[in-house]
Amino acid sequence: MEPELKGEVVYLYAFDVADEIRNDRIRKILSKKAMPYGVQLDHTLPKDIPFYRPLAIDLKREGWKIGGVRVQPVVRVYEVGVVSIMISVPFTVPDLRKLLSFHQPVLDNQRPLDRAAHELCAEIVKNLQEYIVRGMPGIDTPEAYTVFCFNDLKGAQDVETWRSSQRREIAGLLSETDADLLSEQQVGEIFRHCISYTRQDLTVIDWDAALAVDLTGTSPDLIHVLELANLQLEELVLMDKRLDSYLDRAYPILERPRRIWGSFSRADLAKIRRFRMDVAKITDEVTNISKFFGDWFLARIYLSASERFHLATWHQSIQQRLNSLDNLYGVLRTEANETWMLFLEVTIVLLFLVDLLGVFFFNR
Repeated sequence: MEPELKGEVVYLYAFDVADEIRNDRIRKILSKKAMPYGVQLDHTLPKDIPFYRPLAIDLKREGWKIGGVRVQPVVRVYEVGVVSIMISVPFTVPDLRKLLSFHQPVLDNQRPLDRAAHELCAEIVKNLQEYIVRGMPGIDTPEAYTVFCFNDLKGAQDVETWRSSQRREIAGLLSETDADLLSEQQVGEIFRHCISYTRQDLTVIDWDAALAVDLTGTSPDLIHVLELANLQLEELVLMDKRLDSYLDRAYPILERPRRIWGSFSRADLAKIRRFRMDVAKITDEVTNISKFFGDWFLARIYLSASERFHLATWHQSIQQRLNSLDNLYGVLRTEANETWMLFLEVTIVLLFLVDLLGVFFFNR
């Protein structure tokens, strides 16, 4: 029998559902006991590193089958207001090109997997409604990511040799393109984020998908690191959009014709201040969920994913908009102070006039 490639495709979906989820109060999710999830102590991870531990459950869903094989979603709930759904689909294929169809997974009942994940997320949000703080009006399109995990390379034991022989096919799989059509430049770009720890493992990270080989067994920690990077991308992109939308609504305040008592209400100032604090808090919390990488290998994986997803650029974009928001707040605060000073000056003048009138009439 011809040897085959074996492993699983892991689909990651990050849904932004709220500003915050009170995980400390949650005991069950969809009637299943929720347990904190954390990375394992592998490689050279210091034992005193604090971990961010989302709540996790494994679910069994009727009708969730692909190729006749039941798939089981794993749900993780993050305090930063994100529900992450991970779905693993096992495969056995003769070559990498046969995996291209896995980029568009469909359940056996002809329902797209991403739609099924969206419906599951809506069910979870409804179930956790009392623990959600400032929930979103609707569940938007998730940030999706695909990881092709291999634990058997047709019996090969040296991943470096296999990578060299399958370099173009790997690039074609991750870019969802016919390998023969790819330019050498694009192949090199895909392998720019290529990491290995031993000769038995390999991780290649691209924008929409990653390839992970571990002949000793796929590391759940590696998948978790990619899940966190994907989650951060979802949060930062949406935060950037929210800031854009808010600034688009806030700038017209400055363009109103100035009235004698100011062109805005003190409520406008309070809203801007509150929104600025909320954005800073959420951005800081999203950044902090990745502060557990005492394991230098996982840190390399995260840094590569962060660079590939341009997380630093999104952080910079958000900071620029926060600076614009600060400037807007400063302008409105200055106008508020000027309005208040004008009110005080008018009051003083009126009191002075009343005093003069009193002296004039009482002296008569």
